[in-house]
This record gives sequence, structure tokens and C-alpha cells, in this order.
Amino acid sequence: MGGKLGKSLEAYADVGTLCLRIAIGVIFLAHGSQKLFGWFGGPGLAAMGDAFSQMGFQPGLFWAAVAGASEFFGGLTVLLGFATHVGAFLIGMVMLVAMLKVHLPNGFFLNFMCTPGVGHGIEYNVALLGGCVALLLGGPGKYSVECASCKE
Repeated sequence: MGGKLGKSLEAYADVGTLCLRIAIGVIFLAHGSQKLFGWFGGPGLAAMGDAFSQMGFQPGLFWAAVAGASEFFGGLTVLLGFATHVGAFLIGMVMLVAMLKVHLPNGFFLNFMCTPGVGHGIEYNVALLGGCVALLLGGPGKYSVECASCKE
């Protein structure tokens, strides 16, 4: 960005990165905990294993555990800003697989009206994947565990 406004906004780049890390981290911590532990109304690992099997992932329990652990621990690392690149990569891969394998046949948009029998498109996954790519390319920012000893 150029000019005075651009220079003043650049001072907030790390705050923006922190906001992105918090949003992405909380979302994936929650989703991973639903898959792994059944928290927040989630099905838990056994039911997720059955669901993954029905979607064609074999063995279903293994792939449910991989997805759940990637989301939970990836979300935790992103939220804390510790091993952010690893966490963003893991959850980005989960989103890519979800987009291609589960949501793409339903088109782009979410099923806004929650019509029974109609799945969600890739819209939400694209947004989350974009956030992961931004963190992969930009790093965790100075307000992170990784940068706890960074100099101003």
C-alpha cells in the first residue's frame, strides 16, 4: 500500500494475522474435538469412523482419527502460533480433501436453507483453505509463541 494510510495500516498487519489465527484455530479445535471426543455435540471417533467408511475412506476409523487429530492439533498450533506452518498445512489438507471428496458434488454454495438431502458446497471450505494458505505464506506474526523472542 502506498501513502500515509498504507503505512499506518501496515502497523496492524500482525494484529490481522493474530485475528486470522484465532478464528482458524478456534474453528478447527472445535471441529477436531467433535470428531475425536464427541465434544460440542459432535459424534465422537467411533461414529466418525463409520461416517468416513460410508464416504469411501477405508479404514474409516483410521481416517477419522487422522482428520480429527489434524483439525484438533492443527487448530491448537495455529491458535497458539506454535508450529503454525505445520498446523496450517495439516488443516489445509483436511479442507482440500473435504472439498474434493465431500462437498464439490454439491457445487459452490452452502445449503443456506438447510434443505434436507442437499449437501453443502465448497464455499466454506474455500474460505478456510484460504486462511490456511495465508498463514502458510505469511507465518504466525509477532503475537505468537513462535515469535515470543522476536525483536520489534
